Amino acid sequence: MNKNSIVSKERLTGWLLLIPALLVLSLVFIYPIARAFWLSLLTENLGNQLQPEFSGLANYSRMLGDGRFWQSMGNTTIFTVISVILELILGLGIALVLNQSFRGRGIVRTITIIPWALPTAVMGLAWAWIFNDQYGVVNDILQRLGLIDLGINWLGSPTLAMTALIIADVWKTTPFISIILLAGLQSIPQDLYEAYAMDGANVWQSFSKITLPLLMPQILIALLFRFAQAFGVFDLIQVMTGGGPAGTTETVSIYIYSTVMRYLDFGYGAALIVVTFLLLITAVAIVSWFLNRLKVS
Repeated sequence: MNKNSIVSKERLTGWLLLIPALLVLSLVFIYPIARAFWLSLLTENLGNQLQPEFSGLANYSRMLGDGRFWQSMGNTTIFTVISVILELILGLGIALVLNQSFRGRGIVRTITIIPWALPTAVMGLAWAWIFNDQYGVVNDILQRLGLIDLGINWLGSPTLAMTALIIADVWKTTPFISIILLAGLQSIPQDLYEAYAMDGANVWQSFSKITLPLLMPQILIALLFRFAQAFGVFDLIQVMTGGGPAGTTETVSIYIYSTVMRYLDFGYGAALIVVTFLLLITAVAIVSWFLNRLKVS
């Protein structure tokens, strides 16, 4: 048997082993997106709602003039960018602390991951009570410290409601980033730090020249995961604010839910899903390209 036949046989075996995974991927990923795209080309026939009519790109044209969609997209962008940046900064700090040797480190690591393990809906209810204007812990602490006289309506104010959502999301998902970064820190050889210290490098120089460059793959993975999750956030906002007040915390996922489940506009809801999916893929590709360029430089 010659070399070419061996390579062909191995390649065929590889494709045969990939077939089950490709089938599962098609069922849970490719088919739903293709189905959503087809539905986005249909509109409801008011005369016969059981037979939607083909309308081409009418739903996408409607989206261009939909102020509610653009507002929800802006809310989603603000929530995603601020949350991910804060989570990366705090997660890196926590990972650096947990990477040190101290008594009870295992217990501290276990406690750190608890917020990430809690169900988001349950955690959202807890944070809604924490920011309650009459009985919330936040207002109680601020009043005891003499910083406010009356309780602040956190979830009823447009700016403060978004702030409360970001705080709740950062508290829950920062441990996810810290665990990923901690795994990356533990893969960095200590000999590099010792050799660099012998050359007279201080802590900051070691961090910027060794830790950050070698930790960049883990940072990339954490950012991509969190960006996708934050961009599609639903349960936290649905539980805490429901998209209010006056739509100032309504994200794209909340808007899609209302369009499909409340107004039963399946065609337009499918168009929103397709556009959101394409925007998310584009944003992830841009962030991945930027971070790869940063890693190379």
